[in-house]
Amino acid sequence: MPLKPGRLSITTQIQTRTEATTSTSENDNPAVPVTGNSGQSLMQLFHQLRRHCVQFRGSIQRDKGDPISNLGYFNFSHTPSCHDYIDLIDTEVQNTLREATIMAFRQGRNDPTFAIHEGSVWRATWTPLGPGAVQIRHPLSDSPLCFGFGPGGQWLEQRALDLLGKQDLIPTITPAHAAVAAAQRRFGQLRLGRSLSAYHELLPAVLGQRVTAVEALRQWRDLVYEFGEPAPGPLPTLRLPPTPERLAAIPYFSLHAFGIEKKRADTLRAVARDSEWLINTDFSCVAPSVATEQLRRIPGVGVWTAAVAGGLAFGDPDALQVGDFHVKNTAAWALRAVARGTDEEMVADMVPYAGQRHRVMRWLELAGHRAPARGARQRIVSITRL
Repeated sequence: MPLKPGRLSITTQIQTRTEATTSTSENDNPAVPVTGNSGQSLMQLFHQLRRHCVQFRGSIQRDKGDPISNLGYFNFSHTPSCHDYIDLIDTEVQNTLREATIMAFRQGRNDPTFAIHEGSVWRATWTPLGPGAVQIRHPLSDSPLCFGFGPGGQWLEQRALDLLGKQDLIPTITPAHAAVAAAQRRFGQLRLGRSLSAYHELLPAVLGQRVTAVEALRQWRDLVYEFGEPAPGPLPTLRLPPTPERLAAIPYFSLHAFGIEKKRADTLRAVARDSEWLINTDFSCVAPSVATEQLRRIPGVGVWTAAVAGGLAFGDPDALQVGDFHVKNTAAWALRAVARGTDEEMVADMVPYAGQRHRVMRWLELAGHRAPARGARQRIVSITRL
């Protein structure tokens, strides 16, 4: 049975160690271990890989909220063979990567514009046709079902599979670092989704400027609850981002109550004033890297903000987050085993992956590369308390 590209290397061990197993062999009985040179049985290898999936999904749960589905025990209607276990492992790996793709669009556990309800993914946003919401049923399956609601529902329904990365063509990348090679083996089949909703993606990206992720996510939640409106469709908790007209009309000092200072408030209002271009442009006809660069024409949107928004809105595989507090250290730690690095060093290290730098950084992050923390956490003091 041929293995699909990108499958974890443990599956290769399982297959090679059990090639002699047949349906008539006593080793088809899971109570009788099939061992290899290392002494590990088929069941041990299988559960070793499942632990990798559980750990990875645990990281999604901590960062993005509850996962779409949970791993459970598998029951066979027949005596399982090595091929049954390999099929199950393949499903686990695929589901893990698909979940990582769709959950990237969730701005924290309490994002009002994104919901997981009864196994379906919901998202609400503004489209060229007006407000809309989309439901994706069975998002981890090979045949997800998409349903749109509201004036922009059809527009969202037609592009819903892009949220799952169906448009992404996984390239051939030759690793120049051992960490990248290892991460590629585990996560090389990860697809980068795109929403084509540049206005939506820019708002939380702007909020993320110069503050911690905790602060930015809280401000996004509060901003949507205060100035957004209920999304079309049957899900009462789903909300739309603030309309551009309402956001542009908010005085900057009114946003101080949310912990948003004048600089970010002015940038939010600049994004709102440019909303006609952001919402109505068909960015699917523009090269992702070019579309990401075009976002920088908005006052207050720099390299980092454009990369964060472009990676989600356009699925830009080269949207390297230059200027991020953590990304440069992650690259330094993974590629050079140095705890701290600079943006210039990161750009130099990523030269072999030009055109795919964001994709490679996603692999490294999913592989668990984190620079060691130093010192106590800085105390967060909101401007509302000043």
